[in-house]
Amino acid sequence: MKTFIAITCAILAAFAAFSADEAKPKIKVAADGFPAGHDTPEGVACDLARAFIKHDMVLFTNTCIQPFGGSETFGTNYQTFLENVIQSMKEEAAKKEPSPGAPKTITKVFAARHLSTRGPDSLAYAIFDFRGVMFVDLKTVRVNGDSAPYRIFVIKKSDEKWYVYPTPKSDSLLCAGLNSETESIQDFSEVYEIQK
Repeated sequence: MKTFIAITCAILAAFAAFSADEAKPKIKVAADGFPAGHDTPEGVACDLARAFIKHDMVLFTNTCIQPFGGSETFGTNYQTFLENVIQSMKEEAAKKEPSPGAPKTITKVFAARHLSTRGPDSLAYAIFDFRGVMFVDLKTVRVNGDSAPYRIFVIKKSDEKWYVYPTPKSDSLLCAGLNSETESIQDFSEVYEIQK
């Protein structure tokens, strides 16, 4: 009987491990080995970094969430922010030598995480009809060789696509506790089955 129980436990453990592997969502990565696109929070976070690395204004615009909410002041301020970033990207692209502090390449992408408090998710759904909010920590190397960590706030809209909200400080309730979260330690590759 003990042998039967031991074998049964071993089979169940193996099945659980197999099921856990099967449960990983599949993700395609770009040529640099990191996620891209609106299907995952990590994808849009990487696309934001790529937009700055390549001075790609179109990618920046497509990656960032469009103005939302009922406040005309907020919408105007946010639109002005986006336009100012695009202008600074144009100026950076026109330089003969890149700025030393500009990002050069992505080096590490961590798995997206929910905020510790549930308030922002509830607010996002109730007020804006969003499907969720998360954040992605990633690291880049700057032109001068320094490492630069970034924490990127992302929003899932009702179209089931993820977008970057590049000015989370503008809405302290939507991103409550963002900067108090601990550093991420789980690489994105641990939660996805990577396809090239």
